[in-house]
Amino acid sequence: MSAEAITINAPPTPLVAFWNAFKENRGAMVGLCIVTLIVLAGIFAPFLTIYSPLEQYRDSVKLPPIWVEGGNWAHPFGTDPLGRDMWARLVFGSRLSIFIGMAVMLVSTAFGIVVGLIAAWAGGWVDVVVQRVMDLIISIPDILLSIMVIAVIGPNLNNTIIAIMVVYLPRYVRLMRSSALVELSKDYVTAAKVIGVRPMRLMLSTVLPNCLAPLIVQAALGLSDAILAAAALGFLGLGAQPPTPEWGSMLADAKDLIQSNPWVMAMPGLAILILVLAINLMGDGLRDALDPRLRRS
Repeated sequence: MSAEAITINAPPTPLVAFWNAFKENRGAMVGLCIVTLIVLAGIFAPFLTIYSPLEQYRDSVKLPPIWVEGGNWAHPFGTDPLGRDMWARLVFGSRLSIFIGMAVMLVSTAFGIVVGLIAAWAGGWVDVVVQRVMDLIISIPDILLSIMVIAVIGPNLNNTIIAIMVVYLPRYVRLMRSSALVELSKDYVTAAKVIGVRPMRLMLSTVLPNCLAPLIVQAALGLSDAILAAAALGFLGLGAQPPTPEWGSMLADAKDLIQSNPWVMAMPGLAILILVLAINLMGDGLRDALDPRLRRS
């Protein structure tokens, strides 16, 4: 057999195999495209609008969008009760929502990996203490625990991230611990111990890579949960503080206008719905692509 034939028939690399499996899921691809567009809109927000999200136009208060009678092309998506451009607040608000979600996801995942690995490796009373603390956090309703944390440390953007991280940390700790325990019981780990591999290297370079698939899926789905939690806290006035453009606080500002000017509340609500739905579609695609048993033939 020629070298050329061998090259052509060679199996795809893991990354190529993952992408081939992921793109077969049309919902996941639609979600990826939507999330990409929203992220790009947030990054290039200053170039997508001529208005500041904080500037008030007193002569255009509660202006309807162009598809409603009375709309004006000067403000295609209308204005809020203070005369601020809705499109500008939506695209700048996407920055904040995605930033909160990413920050919570990354920090929770990092802490979850460290604590979960320690609990799985140490076992004994360390594992018991970690599990009981996680059980205690899980026993308190998410939104109530977030409010309790913010009540102690105060309402602002950084504290919102901390509060949501505390709420979702047990997911990652428990998943990392259970995955690590499964891997630690396998023969290749026993062989590594026998040949004298150091515990730190064993956990980070041998066990951890084999536990990443479920963590990646959980992180993707946790991103949408964090965005929803941030919006809920913003709606309650415990998240980003006015006049910062944040989708949850925009909903709170417009809650009294749901009958008279429904578009003011509908737009940030639809933005949250579309972003969360797109991320969940991506998460389903990641789950299917990373688990060979779920891949389509």
